[in-house]
Amino acid sequence: LFFTPGLLFLLIYLGAMAGNILTITAIVTDPHLHSPMYFFISNLSFIDLCCISVSVPKLIVNSLTVSKSISLKECAAQIFLYILFASIELALLVVMSYDRYVAICHPLYYGLTITPCLCIQATGGSWGIGLVYSTIHTSNLFRLPFTRSNVINQYLCDIPQIMRISSSYVQFSESVILAISACIVLVFISFLVMSY
Repeated sequence: LFFTPGLLFLLIYLGAMAGNILTITAIVTDPHLHSPMYFFISNLSFIDLCCISVSVPKLIVNSLTVSKSISLKECAAQIFLYILFASIELALLVVMSYDRYVAICHPLYYGLTITPCLCIQATGGSWGIGLVYSTIHTSNLFRLPFTRSNVINQYLCDIPQIMRISSSYVQFSESVILAISACIVLVFISFLVMSY
């Protein structure tokens, strides 16, 4: 059996989609799984579904059509969505670590501490953090003037390629992106350390 890379990526993508959809379906349909932990797992599966759907379909299309380019607009959308879903996933993992901390260290207070309302607020906060961070990151990156070709000769869009085709001095943009990213990572790591 001979598979082209595009078909192989398609099979892997469909397998990942099926796994995440089955996880979400099992959690939603089984009343025994309606607990905070499974609520967060279903949200994490949904975010994973979204995250892989950002870049893999374009990769499959490019692979099947033997094209190796992506336009600047597609690149902006891809970077925005990928950063959005990746940062939401990171925030959800921090929330899930706190959920497990309360379940393990304070099991008698678990029902009082981790309420359905708190779960929804934490998930909404994760989406809010991801949206703000992704907007800042992407708008800072794509405010740069581009005088070279607006086509990137790669399957996927990556930030260094955007910096390369920019016609301006990019050190300030890189510094802002690095500072914001470092602050967010430090906040998340401090929450993780506090939960242990």
